[in-house]
Amino acid sequence: MNVINVPFGDYIITTDKSLLSAEAAHQWLSTESYWSKNIPKEVVEQAFNNSYVIGILYKNEQVGYGRLVTDYATFAWLADVYVLEEHRGKGLSKKMMSVLMEQDWVKKLRNVGLGTWDAHGLYEQFGFKHHDRPDRIMFILRRDIYDDSIIAG
Repeated sequence: MNVINVPFGDYIITTDKSLLSAEAAHQWLSTESYWSKNIPKEVVEQAFNNSYVIGILYKNEQVGYGRLVTDYATFAWLADVYVLEEHRGKGLSKKMMSVLMEQDWVKKLRNVGLGTWDAHGLYEQFGFKHHDRPDRIMFILRRDIYDDSIIAG
């Protein structure tokens, strides 16, 4: 995969892992996210290393992040997308998603999934919708891993 660096105002949207930080992702995910509070640093590092990552840089600081868990041929799962609070409202998440979803190899994936509690409007702009056959989709949910008491139920 080609590394992408896209200027966007004072920001850079990048897929260059050498410019992105698993540690910065861990800091936000473990303290601010509703889906992975208290996630161990080692888990975030392993996920970072084994995923296709994209991020948003502001003055060399990582202020946004997301990753695709993928086989690069047929399937991907979008995960851990965030933009720091103080950088929201500037179109950054939309631009990051646009850069990601416009890559030729991503356009060729047969299935791209995600889970969200509060960002349906963003993802619908990129073609995501509720599955038309939810009776065919199954998950193993281990709610006792990390502290996800916020989404318990």
